Amino acid sequence: MDLLPKSPKEFGSIDYWEKFFQQRGKKAFEWYGTYLELCGLLHKYIKPREKVLVIGCGNSELSEQLYDVGYQDIVNIDISEVVIKQMKERNASRRPQMSFLKMDMTQMEFPDASFQVVLDKGTLDAVLTDEEEKTLQQVDRMLAEVGRVLQVGGRYLCISLAQAHVLKKAVGHFSREGWMVRVHQVANSQDQLLEAEPRFSLPVFAFIMTKFRPVPGSALQIFELCAQEQGKPVRLESAERLAEAVRERQQYVWLCSQLYRKAGLGNVSLDLCSGDTGEPRYTLHVVDSPTVKPSRDSHFAIFIIPQGRETEWLFGMEEGRKQLAASAGFRRLITVALHRGQQYEGMDSIQAELSARVMELAPAGMPAQQQVPFLSVGGDIGVRTVQHQDCSPLSGDYVIEDVQGDDRHYFRRLIFLSNRNVVQSEARLLKDVSHRAQKKRRRDRKKQQPANTPEDLPAAPGQPTDKSYLCCEHHKAMVAGLALLRDPELLLARPHYDVIMFDVDSKDPTLGMSCPPPAFVAQPFLQKVKSILTPEGVFILNLVCRDLGLKDSVLAGLKAVFPLLYVRRIEGEVNEILFCQPHPERKLATPELLEMAQALEQTLRKPGKGWDDTYVLSDMLKTVKIV
Repeated sequence: MDLLPKSPKEFGSIDYWEKFFQQRGKKAFEWYGTYLELCGLLHKYIKPREKVLVIGCGNSELSEQLYDVGYQDIVNIDISEVVIKQMKERNASRRPQMSFLKMDMTQMEFPDASFQVVLDKGTLDAVLTDEEEKTLQQVDRMLAEVGRVLQVGGRYLCISLAQAHVLKKAVGHFSREGWMVRVHQVANSQDQLLEAEPRFSLPVFAFIMTKFRPVPGSALQIFELCAQEQGKPVRLESAERLAEAVRERQQYVWLCSQLYRKAGLGNVSLDLCSGDTGEPRYTLHVVDSPTVKPSRDSHFAIFIIPQGRETEWLFGMEEGRKQLAASAGFRRLITVALHRGQQYEGMDSIQAELSARVMELAPAGMPAQQQVPFLSVGGDIGVRTVQHQDCSPLSGDYVIEDVQGDDRHYFRRLIFLSNRNVVQSEARLLKDVSHRAQKKRRRDRKKQQPANTPEDLPAAPGQPTDKSYLCCEHHKAMVAGLALLRDPELLLARPHYDVIMFDVDSKDPTLGMSCPPPAFVAQPFLQKVKSILTPEGVFILNLVCRDLGLKDSVLAGLKAVFPLLYVRRIEGEVNEILFCQPHPERKLATPELLEMAQALEQTLRKPGKGWDDTYVLSDMLKTVKIV
């Protein structure tokens, strides 16, 4: 038997509801949840002794169950004579003080200010099926009647899916009347979406519209959102921002339902924000590994990325996160990055804060009461200390911060906040070996340290840097390109331009080339570079270009000026290091090039010269190819 209307407009028809309840009989029909699912919210906003009007009551058991727990001053109205008769017969002896009346809610017969609460479970949604003029006029009459029969301080409590047009109409109407507007997400609505066959595809919300006494000339409007996990509402600045916040909650719940039903949705990421400030606090990435064999302990895990390490390839790139998830051995891994500017007490407090939220992202098939492991590197959350922050006219807001690496070294980094996951520049800090620092360390060792306190002291603003350190693979490759010099001694002895290096960031995000700016590869500019380069010299360029057509054009322009062109691609990155020389007859075969790299390294390793032992120059040139 099909009880659904042929058109949503039939929800506003008396004939449709008469037929609906005749066909359904006495079996209760619950819109948007049962009493057990809604009772927490209802008890929060309705007091037992208040006089309650339920509009569009249907044959729901909600009023009956409210009555049975002490809410006995309840009046129910509905447009269907069939359902009112059913409800009177069902409750006459058991609930004698509760009344059921056939009445049109757009023309109610009650005196003004008769009730302290008007309760609506799905009725506004059923009436407001579209935004045609006739429908909007009917809803205006309905809401006007709700306002008329409520006392000052009374509340219109409307259970709704908060579809955009419904939210806009309800919020707009009551805010213009000077009422306080609050939207509260129903706590159990997400669980309903995670059912194998969900009853509806959106979370359930309650509109709580509180009637204030009109104040002539006052333009005060109050908008609040109370999400299911929050104990207190958040004040929002406008109806538009409230609608946006509700839409974000709907999208989040929809995403959770999709993640629950199927794996492999692609690169899924989301920010979790502070309930107090609205600022992003955590960034989550969902990584599925369908090749992992299912077992009781391999379903789901959370990986906390230590502060300052979110830019590393393993954590900051999609392919890196896939590799991390596969090596961890879980079907689904959630990586969690901690935001700068936020305070974190430690791993235990983060786990307590995230436990409930991340479980909403769990896959189907999780065993009941399954303990979800929280993983990290080294068992702590890392160290991040901001040394300076300011705003650049060219690049916007930036921050200079010290972070601790996995080898206990500290690194000082420059981050442009417009691209906060990219390290613009990085220096390795040398340990402070001064007499004063050594005495302080000896004193500190005698003190009992907390479990998560790093052994090394945080870096100080004036701490010296390791001048031999290169942080980026493409920088190491650029240095390795100096092996193209026939005589590495030239590098140390002559003040001429034997080498010219470009690693220049473009500020135009509309281009498919983020390094260098187009002017640096224009023909007149390249000719000037050639004119100041010695005949045996090398011009080294970091090229970052995602537009293949543009890249071909740049390479052709370079070859026109520098006929001998080597390229070294950086694995896992877009960067390509180009080694450009003016004379093609100086071309080197790979074995000869590697020998020259070894000779260059021996020259640079001379006593008194700083050198980073973590990489070998010749290794950087093994994959070099001639364009």
